[in-house]
Amino acid sequence: MRVILVYDVEQKRVAKVLKLVRRYLDWIQNSAFEGDITPSKLEELKTRLRKLIDPKKDSVVIFKMKGIPYEKETIGISKSSTDKLL
Repeated sequence: MRVILVYDVEQKRVAKVLKLVRRYLDWIQNSAFEGDITPSKLEELKTRLRKLIDPKKDSVVIFKMKGIPYEKETIGISKSSTDKLL
């Protein structure tokens, strides 16, 4: 499945999150990644992210591109109420 992952985490966790996500996806821009990933690898990545971030302060958003419409999942606080990519 194709995914886009973006994150907004406190500075003290940025390097660790960046290093982790780069092991699974392609780094396309500051705090933005994309790539093909199996469902099991995506679950593994999400489990590891949950251990790194503070869900009360940090945000990780994963767009699962399974066609239209796509699914959006947020780990931690949501920075926006938008559920659709324009």
